[in-house]
Amino acid sequence: MTVLSLRRWLIPWLILIVPIPVHAAAPRFKAVAFDYFVIFDPNSILPAVEEVVPGRGLEFTRAWRSKQFEYGFLRAITKQHADFFHVTGDALDFTAAAMHVRLDEKSRTRLLNAYLTLEPWPDTRAALQQLRAAGVRIITIANFSPLMLRANADHAGITSQFDQLLSTARNGTYKPSAEAYALGMQELGLKKEEIVFAAFGGWDAYGAKTFGYPTYWVNRFHLPAERLAAQPDGVSHDMSGLLQFVFGEATGGTE
Repeated sequence: MTVLSLRRWLIPWLILIVPIPVHAAAPRFKAVAFDYFVIFDPNSILPAVEEVVPGRGLEFTRAWRSKQFEYGFLRAITKQHADFFHVTGDALDFTAAAMHVRLDEKSRTRLLNAYLTLEPWPDTRAALQQLRAAGVRIITIANFSPLMLRANADHAGITSQFDQLLSTARNGTYKPSAEAYALGMQELGLKKEEIVFAAFGGWDAYGAKTFGYPTYWVNRFHLPAERLAAQPDGVSHDMSGLLQFVFGEATGGTE
């Protein structure tokens, strides 16, 4: 059994074994805006990478993702926007060159397509269902292109859970630019204080909090807090803490 097939077999059982508690309290916020990596596991590309770079898959995956972020930051600062799938390809090419990996066109396409078929985290579906059942509106504010957002949601069968798959490409920006976060208010027609931003990266939590959103950091990779003045309103390693924050059942204290 491959790593990916084992993962697909385990996820439904994990959801049954460790269910997210149902929250009876009324939500304190009208909407949650998600970064996409809170929803989807970025390391789910690892099996595809390992096939192309045997024994170096995790190293390659981390380096590729780091360069993705770096190019996004650089393009945001210099206002040189490009479709994020193109940026992902540029980051892939750089990583391959830096690690002395020769990619033929078939392998390159295989790796890029892995970013269109990410696997959701085990607690994703239950959390989205609870939010929707409580009347909380759900959108993304993601640097992913519209193609990347829709392809992944369709592949996972969760497109209907979102009110809008909102990409920062709409106004030609990237997070952490203020203009990128402002798209959430424009899309929802709500005030900042009515929208919780759910961040995957500490840098994204900083950007959203600095913009003025109530911000929750779903710190999936158990990373240390950023050494920056603005801190998120709460931190946990999974969706349960975010739900407690939204439904007012915990203070969501930072770690």
